[in-house]
Amino acid sequence: MKQPYDLVTILGPTASGKTPLAAALAHRLHTEIISADSRQIYRGMDLGTGKDLADYTVDGDAIPYHLIDIADPGYRYNVFEYQRDFLTAYQSIRHKGCLPILCGGTGLYIEAVLKGYRLMPVPENPELRQRLANHSLEELTLMLSSYKTLHNTTDVDTVKRAIRAIEIEEYYAAHPVEGRDFPQLNSLIIGVDIDRELRREKITRRLHQRLDEGMVDEVRRLIASGIAPDDLLYYGLEYKYLTLYVLGRLSYEEMFTGLETAIHQFAKRQMTWFRGMERRGFTIHWVDATLPMEEKVAFIESLLAERQ
Repeated sequence: MKQPYDLVTILGPTASGKTPLAAALAHRLHTEIISADSRQIYRGMDLGTGKDLADYTVDGDAIPYHLIDIADPGYRYNVFEYQRDFLTAYQSIRHKGCLPILCGGTGLYIEAVLKGYRLMPVPENPELRQRLANHSLEELTLMLSSYKTLHNTTDVDTVKRAIRAIEIEEYYAAHPVEGRDFPQLNSLIIGVDIDRELRREKITRRLHQRLDEGMVDEVRRLIASGIAPDDLLYYGLEYKYLTLYVLGRLSYEEMFTGLETAIHQFAKRQMTWFRGMERRGFTIHWVDATLPMEEKVAFIESLLAERQ
């Protein structure tokens, strides 16, 4: 008999409906959700990260969630910290006798816990930062590509990100990763498969909605609270374009068009990562995003039943 699952992972690109599916499944299984979203960890960054907390209420019941709103804006949270915090949440849920659900679109975070990457915290290197400070983004991108293949283009979204990525690679080169315990998790992986045109339509609709709900004001509030504009630019996507608009460097039309394009490109990169996971040996069971919720949940339950 095959080993029972330790975890259910629900992944998919932005606007695919993965969070409502995870919440519906959690409601059925009486369990909790661990977020795998690299930006929803930040407090106050709600509309810009698509933090739809209403999705965590199903039939009037609040679904417990973890790793959302755990860090202050401006903080540079990293994959090492995510592994550590994931493990704390995972063990807490397992201790209650429940099957945790990991849900999100940050492929690096998902793969880091499913593969048990052995990572170390990387301290800042002031001397290296000073040395790289006057280099252009293009020069930094070239330097970074000499260390590794650039799968994650958000590493070179801004000069600060590129310098931090080089800093990490330099540290790992000087300090080979020793064995760091991380459990091998046997996860059922569900991918939410959404048609490209439907995905594009939902992304555009959601962008209009979030702007109507006050996404620009959210960025103004963050800056007014003392968050440096450069720190918001670091988070990319919505925070990059909205900050440039608030600072007067982009018109509203330029901001909207640039952001819409960037989110479409981001969703495409997410799917490229997930397809890459399949090539790297992960089995992903894809479910059609347009199916009724009951059918999607029943499909996942049938896969879980095979291992009970």
